[in-house]
Amino acid sequence: MTKYSGPVDVARQLYRAGGLRSIFRGTLITFVRGIPSNGIYFMTYEWLRKATTPTGEDPTGMVTALRAIFAGGMAGLTNGVVALPPDAIKSRLQTTHDGDYPNGARDVFREIRREHGLRGFYRGLAPVMMRAFPANAACFLGYEFALYALEFGKVSATCRSWKQ
Repeated sequence: MTKYSGPVDVARQLYRAGGLRSIFRGTLITFVRGIPSNGIYFMTYEWLRKATTPTGEDPTGMVTALRAIFAGGMAGLTNGVVALPPDAIKSRLQTTHDGDYPNGARDVFREIRREHGLRGFYRGLAPVMMRAFPANAACFLGYEFALYALEFGKVSATCRSWKQ
């Protein structure tokens, strides 16, 4: 038996149960997770992209495929490390019943720390890291390739003209 008949029904039942606060539970902790982790994500990518630029080349110019893969993968790893603790709090907060955590994210933080210590905030780190490097390497490789294609107005089917 399903509890909800669709997204509108979910919103309706959440609103009935706890008002707007119920619908937006976890929004603040989502910002706490997303703003710093995304800032570090892009900062890491740009820093590594520039740090791996050979001497004499323009660090703001086109990047090689290997540099994009390395910088993108490492950016994904740093993002995962920064995002995981607030994500653990957000996930627990959003999957509980109203009233379980009267002080919101603060109560969740205290409970995780009391039950598991600091390690509790990093549960699931291994699979996050295993996914982070290849997924983000591919993301930034695609990003750099798209910039190249837009810059030169053509994409070679075999990418032979793209720096290797």
